[in-house]
Amino acid sequence: MGGYTELADLADALFEASGDDDELLAERLDTLDEETRGALISSDFLNAYQVFYYFFRETPDDLVMERLQLHAASDLARGIAVDEVDIYDLIFSLDDGEPLLLLTDGETTLARYRGPGAYAAMVRYLDESL
Repeated sequence: MGGYTELADLADALFEASGDDDELLAERLDTLDEETRGALISSDFLNAYQVFYYFFRETPDDLVMERLQLHAASDLARGIAVDEVDIYDLIFSLDDGEPLLLLTDGETTLARYRGPGAYAAMVRYLDESL
């Protein structure tokens, strides 16, 4: 992938082509080569919600969505607390370009799911266990 300016221009073109439609943006991201898509997914040009939707093709509840929209995709490298469940935080992050969801109290990890099925697996876990 080229430099910062080329990535910014690509992001602008993707937003213009997809409007406010999350599914269209995800479909457009699917068409990019892996290197370019990875650069965008870890950049400040997308927000964390757009990355969440890209990987999971799910719309979380409004509070989670709002929290994700307030963070740049680049924040996912260190993880974003997107929800609280009892004494645990639900953390969304990227690990080597792959989505990772953790349920943790800060010291102990109660559940860890990675990959495109992580969100559905975490929802099932929360429904069955907590």
